[in-house]
Amino acid sequence: MGRKIIMMRKLISILSTVALLALLATQVFAKELTLRGRLQRTVEAGGWVIVADNQKYLILNVSRFQSEKWFAEGNEVEAAGETKSGVVTIYMEGTPFEVRAMRPLAESGGGNQNELRGLTKVMVTGDSIVQAQPDTAMLTVSVVTQARRALDAQQENANRSDAVVRALKNAAGPGAEVKTSGYSLQPQRVYKEGQPPTITGYEARNSVTVIMSDLTKVGSVIDATAQAGANDVAGISFTLRKDRPARDQALAEATREAVSKAQVIATALGGRVVRIVEVQEEGVARPIPLYEGTMQVMKTTAAPTPIEIGTLDITSRVQLIAEVEVGAR
Repeated sequence: MGRKIIMMRKLISILSTVALLALLATQVFAKELTLRGRLQRTVEAGGWVIVADNQKYLILNVSRFQSEKWFAEGNEVEAAGETKSGVVTIYMEGTPFEVRAMRPLAESGGGNQNELRGLTKVMVTGDSIVQAQPDTAMLTVSVVTQARRALDAQQENANRSDAVVRALKNAAGPGAEVKTSGYSLQPQRVYKEGQPPTITGYEARNSVTVIMSDLTKVGSVIDATAQAGANDVAGISFTLRKDRPARDQALAEATREAVSKAQVIATALGGRVVRIVEVQEEGVARPIPLYEGTMQVMKTTAAPTPIEIGTLDITSRVQLIAEVEVGAR
């Protein structure tokens, strides 16, 4: 009987020692931590980790928090709990961590961003019109002659056209470009009812175009060619050859207007523009030439021909898509 009592006491002593060692082991392997990091899914079935300071902590009791609206991948949280080094999982992704308390961090918006704030996209267009002074004039003058015979009309036209070209080049200056833009020799017909048309004569037309950058000489060129024998001005046009600066200005202004519209929309929605998602240039309209009407020119000693040039319009349109944060819902 005494031996049994002694054996029982030894067994109780051994069990107490084992329990004490287990308690000490728990204290050694369990570590109290407070983490700040982002929630992230894992390869574990239904697994979640907190990524903090480039380390992963596997949440052992994730079901306790998954019903919270703020519990979503990418959200920042603060969690207090204990690491459980003795716990073994299938993939061992991260340090096992039993969370005692968890809350969303203020900088993450207090919860799931998709629940607490709305991100939407707006499409806007920006338009601009830039006025610029033309730098090039294009003038076409013609010599028109008529005669009963084709040869006479042609020869007279050739003589007068030669004089017109020489006068034109002299008046326009060395920097001007002069070229023949058209020539025709056509019969003139008379039509009578019930009879075939009758040719009564011939008309010769020789057209010459000059392209010049000195716009102050346009009027004097017209006068000089009229004095030399030109009797028809087919038209004057003014354009902008060096249009790149004006086009760039129009594009920049259209872009700024589009961005401004996006900001106005965001402000009206109580939010802000987060980023510009896409920008597309819908087109820059090159300057449309300014035209003067056709004029019949006669030799005269009257005052010089006045020419008012005016300005050209360069238009641009830009379309952009902006991502807008519209505030809490």
